Amino acid sequence: MIVSIDAHTLGCRQTGNEVYIRNLISELSHITSGFTWKLFCSMSDGITKVPTGFSCQKVSRNPILRLGWDLPHLARRHPTDVLHVQYTAPGRAVAPVIVTVHDLSFLEEPRYFHPLRLIQLRQTVGRTVAQAARVITPSEYSRRAVLKHYALDPGKVVTIPNGVSEKFRPALGTSERSVSQRWIAKKFGIRAPFVLAVGNIEVRKNSMGLLRAFEALIHNRPDLPHHLVFAGQERWKGGEVRRTAARCGVADRVHFTGYVDDADLTELYAACELFVFPSFYEGFGLPILEAMATGRAVACSNATSMPEVAGDAALYFDPYSQDDIVSAMAALLTNKGERHRLEQAGLERARAFAWSRSARMTLDVYRAAARQNQPRALAETQHADRALLSTSAR
Repeated sequence: MIVSIDAHTLGCRQTGNEVYIRNLISELSHITSGFTWKLFCSMSDGITKVPTGFSCQKVSRNPILRLGWDLPHLARRHPTDVLHVQYTAPGRAVAPVIVTVHDLSFLEEPRYFHPLRLIQLRQTVGRTVAQAARVITPSEYSRRAVLKHYALDPGKVVTIPNGVSEKFRPALGTSERSVSQRWIAKKFGIRAPFVLAVGNIEVRKNSMGLLRAFEALIHNRPDLPHHLVFAGQERWKGGEVRRTAARCGVADRVHFTGYVDDADLTELYAACELFVFPSFYEGFGLPILEAMATGRAVACSNATSMPEVAGDAALYFDPYSQDDIVSAMAALLTNKGERHRLEQAGLERARAFAWSRSARMTLDVYRAAARQNQPRALAETQHADRALLSTSAR
């Protein structure tokens, strides 16, 4: 079976989308019997990250060229049994399409998007899910959203939970945490103790809400020595958060690292005292599991898919309530026993999510889509044979 995967996000720093495809192909690379793996990559840095066992074809970084010419052209030259994409497939697919749709925030919460990006997503994702042989979602929440907004056969939409990379390992001891804290102090100039938030700096992630809540927390509890660290790159309207932080009453306690690679991210998780995830909308919420796998207590939103992911291993708050966010942070920063309880619960919760399981479930989807296409391919071949015989007879 030949499987082609659009891996253009490798090396593009597209956070969740890149993490998803990188971990998926890493697990798939261990499966060689009966499969031939092909990747389409855009970035030179991404090509260097392709695991052994995959062939790699270069495609344009420009989505119009990549989807309109490169992918269809390469798929025709190098036949494939299935094509796996995220969100958007070429207009003319030459093989059964598997599409992963992480969330439908562009339909359910359009205020989080630039108008031009909104138009593009509505058009291309709608077309892709309509033509897809299977649609993969990372959560039941996203699956319900897909079935709500698109007229699809429910059997065509499959939930495959994401995993958590083995790079994120428990760091519970005082000595381990101290080593990580020294690393972060040297690399970023940030001294412990600190509260950590991971994700793009943008409206959907509620970065401004967390900043305001932290300012209120320190105002209410001036005895707390903590800092706040945002780890992520600025997206649409994200610059407003940094500008507000520079003017707020706790400006000297708020830090922005920008994009961080996995090596620095693991140290940030290990060094922090509390992880906070205040997002308004998530299709999954990978940083929740990463923090839990590192042994950090998690406080997160009670919205969308996040309770599905965190289970009973997090302290929840209403992301639209500043007071609620303040109360959650205060409760965990001032109660070491409760923080320790959530650290242990989080470790157990994270063990339930493995990329190896995600890869096995994805393989089942590939097989089902290929089997579904076999009768169609046979019919097309028979039709071509009949046409050839008819022409020969004449």
